[in-house]
Amino acid sequence: MKTLTTFAATATATLMLSTGLASADVTIGIAAEPYPPFAEKTADGSWTGWEVEMIGALCEAMEETCTIAPIAWDGIIPALMSEKIDVIMASMSITEERLKTIDFSDKYYNTPAVLVGAKSMEMTGDPASLDGKYVGVQVSTTHANYVDAHFAETADVKTYNTFDEHNQDLVAGRIDAVVGDSLAFQDFLKSDAGAPYEVKAELNDVAIFGPGVGAGMRKDDTDLHAKMNAAIEKIRADGTYKAISDKYFDFDIYGG
Repeated sequence: MKTLTTFAATATATLMLSTGLASADVTIGIAAEPYPPFAEKTADGSWTGWEVEMIGALCEAMEETCTIAPIAWDGIIPALMSEKIDVIMASMSITEERLKTIDFSDKYYNTPAVLVGAKSMEMTGDPASLDGKYVGVQVSTTHANYVDAHFAETADVKTYNTFDEHNQDLVAGRIDAVVGDSLAFQDFLKSDAGAPYEVKAELNDVAIFGPGVGAGMRKDDTDLHAKMNAAIEKIRADGTYKAISDKYFDFDIYGG
């Protein structure tokens, strides 16, 4: 029977209180910065969300004892390479650039990137429509790579350490648009603060965004890689993946 532990107790059944990192067979790194609905802190400081529940399901399918370790996003690959964690599950896209350093499991979801701006403002995914505008994006992400490749020549780009930070600057009027994952914007756009904003364009570039999001692992962890792929296949086949996803989304997050 698997055990999934984290640094604080959560109300959901997927996590249990433990501080014994050394006792875990597999330490799974998530981004320390909240990224709803995938992973976010509750009022008591614990973690919940679709990706957190998915970690629990995958650990059970692998029959592994797992611990969740929140790591700052820009340090999460170094933490993997220095063996502080064994797996990254933090909505990390599978890209050719990252594959030079780490390996990935099969994808476990795939959602499009989008450009978000004020409903009152004329803009599209065409770089010319962003001429002279300020565009915010989270640093060290595929979204930042897209902005650099497509918008940097026309827009003034501002980078942020977290997703929430660029949304706050958008609301404050310090930037005109933001680029990020379409699902991550859902809660913001439904909020009072996000009401004046909308998705302006879906952004596509397979060379940058890759085939989807996977679990990152060290290249020499071939046994863990095989277990993770088998676990993803198992929870997709037995309905666990759909049962968890239906609590958060009204569409198939796995994607095409």
